[in-house]
Formats: sequence, C-alpha cells, structure tokens
Amino acid sequence: MNSANGSYYTATAASLQLPALTETELAVEVAIVGGGFAGLAAARGLQERGMRSLALLEAHEIGHGASGRNGGFVFGGYSRDAAALWRELGPQPARALYGLTRDAVALIRSRIEAHAIDCERCEGGALLANWFHGARAAKALRVQAGFLKRELGVVWDELGGTELRDWLHTERYSAGLLERDAFHFHPLKYARGLARLLQADGARLFEHSPLQRLEPLAGGGFRLHAASGGSLRAAQVLVAGGGYLRGLPDPLRTLQRSRLPIATYVMVTEPLDDSQCPVCTPAAVYDTRFAFDYYRRLAGRRLLWGGRISILELEPRRIAALLTADMLKVYPQLRGTRIDFAWGGLMSYARHQMPQLGQLAPGLWYAQSFGGHGVAPTTVAGELLADAISGRVALPAVLARYGLTPVFGRLGLLAAQAQYSWAELRDALRERSG
Repeated sequence: MNSANGSYYTATAASLQLPALTETELAVEVAIVGGGFAGLAAARGLQERGMRSLALLEAHEIGHGASGRNGGFVFGGYSRDAAALWRELGPQPARALYGLTRDAVALIRSRIEAHAIDCERCEGGALLANWFHGARAAKALRVQAGFLKRELGVVWDELGGTELRDWLHTERYSAGLLERDAFHFHPLKYARGLARLLQADGARLFEHSPLQRLEPLAGGGFRLHAASGGSLRAAQVLVAGGGYLRGLPDPLRTLQRSRLPIATYVMVTEPLDDSQCPVCTPAAVYDTRFAFDYYRRLAGRRLLWGGRISILELEPRRIAALLTADMLKVYPQLRGTRIDFAWGGLMSYARHQMPQLGQLAPGLWYAQSFGGHGVAPTTVAGELLADAISGRVALPAVLARYGLTPVFGRLGLLAAQAQYSWAELRDALRERSG
C-alpha cells in the first residue's frame, strides 16, 4: 500500500494558490469565513442576487475540510432521516425542507453545466443496497420506498437481488433502491471551480488567512482581523465552518460549543481492469446500516471506498487497513488489491443531526454542522443565507427547531462514539437474526 499523506482528491485537483489577506484597507458588503461548500454556495448565491462586494477568508486552502474530502455523493436529504423530520415537523414543513435538497441537486448540476466546471460529474444515480436479508429486511425497504413516494414525492426504483447482482458482483446485498436523480463528482474540483467562478465575478478570495479577531464597529458592521496580518471591514459577516473551525474569537465561541468534530475515512484503490472491478454500475453505492459503507467507481478505473465514524483522526496506513477489511466483507475477490490513497477528515455534527443556520447578532450569520450528508444541504444553506443576507427573504422559521444545541465538549464526543458503537452492535444483531 502507498500510504502517502493527502487524498486522491488533492493529488488530482489543481491548487488555486490564492494570496493570504495582508492588506488593511479592504471594505466589502459581506465577508465570509470558510472556504467550504457552504461558504462558497452562499457567496455564489449573493453574486446571483446582485451583491458583488464580497470577500472570503479560508484558514487553509479552498475545500480543505469535509467539502474537499468526502465521498462525492450529490443526492437529496439530510443526515436526519426523512421519516424523523416528518414526525417532528409534520407533513408540509418536512416535505418543503426535504424538497430544498432536491432543488439543490438541480442547482449544483446547473452550475456545473452553465459554467463548465470540470469536476468529473457522473450521472449514475445513488444506489441504496440492502445489507440485511430475510422477509423483515425486504419489507423495511418497501416501506421506505413507499414513504418517499407517497409523502415526499420522491420515486426510487426498486431492484431485486438478481438485478442487483448484475450491477454489484457480491452476495452481500438482498435488494436495493436507485435514486436516479442523484449523481457523483470530484468534490474538491467542484469547490475550486466555484472559487474560480467567484473570482471571475469580482469576489476577493484569500487562503491561509484564519480569523483571529472579530471586532463589532460602533457605526455598524465588523472588522475581521486575520492571523496572516491583514484585516477588512464588512457590513455583514457569515461564518461557514465545519470540523476544522477551531479557536474562534468571541462572539463566535458558541458555534464551537454547538457542534462535534467527527472523523470519517476514505481510501482509493489502484486502477482496476474491467474484469477485476466488481462494481458494474455508474451509480454511487451505500448500504442500509447506520454505520454504512459507501463507494463508487472513479475516472481512471479506480474504486473509492469510505465509511466508519470516529472521534479519532487516524494515520493513512491504519485507515487503509480498516477500510480494506470492510471492502473484503463485500467483495472478497478484491483481496490483494493495492490501496494508493487513504485519508481521514473531520466533519461537523449537531446533536439533532441537522444543519445549524441563523444569526448570532444583527449582521452576524452562521452555517455549520452538515453532518456527513452535506453536498446538497450546504447548497440549501447558501441559497437560504443569500436570501436572508440580501434582505429578500428571512430564514425559514422551521430552522429554529434545529438550533445551537450544546454538545458538552469531550463528554459529547464520547457519547457520540458510544452511540456509533451501539448502532454497530444493533446492526450486527439484526444481521444475525435475519
């Protein structure tokens, strides 16, 4: 195994090489802290609404966090299960909230096409494969498909075991559901493509410029001081961060106390001959366990494989060993396959499993905690915040239900790890019982 530091994505995406913020006279309408999908989507949404005086500060490089390290699935929904949203919110609010993510999938697709963003988009859909066997598992999958169609207007194609085995050469799965409107892509190339688009339309983007101090100004607005030595004035500020947003100054520390930084892991194989690769579908695949595997074929005949949730960041060799063991449970014929890339990364997660969007003070906005299902929801956040910041439409009242719930620091991390371990055990017991 080549245990090179860094991911397949960073190895195959051109760096933007943006400057750090060192000047002190810059003044803008809106400053955005965070160069991930949420910050980039909000910036683009503001440009599309006529607000062109924008600056974006990124502590590392554009797409450094979960936005540039994830599995690349673009599909509807949130980390919070759709049925749970239905129970909590009622039919109409849940349908509207879920519908925003479907609109976001279409918006991402249209931005890629309209601006020729080279991000290896593959229109293969997303395939949910049933890990469990037996009558109870089959019924659960049918109930899920029926709920999505009846209550949310989402139609997924049902696949039987025989058809599924034509696509995935394994006996592991019993059946599946295919979401045809989904697709997958190279997330870091998409993030950096958005950044280039923002620049072309006049936004100022800065890398290696972590926020050091946020100073409210007497006449309104804020001054942002970067550790790179520069500063800027902004009438409004959006903090759009994730698992890497640390050491925040007041009055932003409440954001850090309200989200958990959770690690996930990904690896990429060596190039496989067509006769070797057991994945014979362009769909991105994930399974029905709480702690599911997810994988997809990449350009260059490689297989990307991800999974597991942990409070620990691991080194590449350990990640490769863990994920290879998971891969061989599904595809034992891949034993001996070389792993060329393995990496981990932090995402931000709220206790209620929903994104957190809102205002800390007039003109001071935030977006965080997209929880491992964030490609479409970050675009939802960008659109909602662009509407609110530009003064067009207030944030939906329903989002207040999913606010800045405290996570209790290390105790919260340990509780999250215990919840994940319990879910793994529950899945194992369910598998044994059939």
